[in-house]
Amino acid sequence: MENYNDTPQARTKLNPFLSAWIHPKQTARYMIDEKSIGFAILIMSIGYIGSTLSGLIDPEVSDFSPWLMALLCVIFAPIAGIIGTCLSTLIFWLLGKLFKGTGTFSDLFKGLSLTAIPYIVLIPLDLFWLITSSETLMNTSSTETIPWLLLITGFVSFVLAIWSLVITVGVVAEAHQFEIWKAILTVIIPTIILFIIFFVFFIILIFGIIGFNMM
Repeated sequence: MENYNDTPQARTKLNPFLSAWIHPKQTARYMIDEKSIGFAILIMSIGYIGSTLSGLIDPEVSDFSPWLMALLCVIFAPIAGIIGTCLSTLIFWLLGKLFKGTGTFSDLFKGLSLTAIPYIVLIPLDLFWLITSSETLMNTSSTETIPWLLLITGFVSFVLAIWSLVITVGVVAEAHQFEIWKAILTVIIPTIILFIIFFVFFIILIFGIIGFNMM
């Protein structure tokens, strides 16, 4: 297995905002060895702002001012990002131990902050949309005049989600110091379990609603 135990002198030249895209494992090692928890929180705070702004594309919130919602995103997205990353870190840390992983909670937390970097790309896209047509950002039913914004943002969001997943696997592998296939299992297993739980909950909810309406 290829590990990035290079010298501190070599690692100080890394820029996580750039290197995470191409060298997620090397960047994860740099974050673990050289950067603080505070720097990791800064990264995920910026990234989750971009991710949450894209979540505004929802007709259910169209009655609110787009600029107000954007401001609330800037305030609360970092908090949600930190909480979400803590939960992900806990899951990957505990499950990684089953595969004899050696990473600590702190190692994984700092490394997993890199998964937010791809979503920073969404910030200029969302801001452009907000400035040029704020009334359509939160109401997809009125985007006929500028469908290209919706298409571009949706496609870019999908690509970034895939790339964030790739970074996640690299981070878990490097933090726990085990093979890629173990990292993939560490990431996929809880994803499948959560999917099953939500699917079962959804089915129960549907049957509950049907039964209530038949009463």
